[in-house]
Amino acid sequence: MSSSLVVCEVDESLKDQLRKFRFRKETNNAAMIIKIDMKKQLVILEEEYQDISLDELRNELPDRQPRFIVYSYKYIHADGRVSYPFCFIFSSPIGCKPEQQMMYAGSKNRLVQAAELTKVFETRNTEELTEDWLKNKLAFFG
Repeated sequence: MSSSLVVCEVDESLKDQLRKFRFRKETNNAAMIIKIDMKKQLVILEEEYQDISLDELRNELPDRQPRFIVYSYKYIHADGRVSYPFCFIFSSPIGCKPEQQMMYAGSKNRLVQAAELTKVFETRNTEELTEDWLKNKLAFFG
């Protein structure tokens, strides 16, 4: 079974876009929605958003297709400190085609490494992509 797992390469231009995104100066929430070009077997940028909430972002995701999301989030800690964690969210809704799910799952780690991400989360239900969900996930990191 694992021999049929396709691991896609990360597009070089996406790596550059991820670097720029990481070092952006804005203090608002921003997101990159990343998809796999199934024909080219390449991980590419689908769309980039500035000043977008998780609620708005959730509406941009396809219902029955996986997506990778890189989200720069303005996080206000309980003690009042503000940080801007760089979060990776793998959205793989129930009902996706198995071959798509496998291709995304197989390519996830390569993208996480290329983007040098440490806050990696997964969801099988886009409805749970809320600010409370993200805050609960980030609480683990302190």
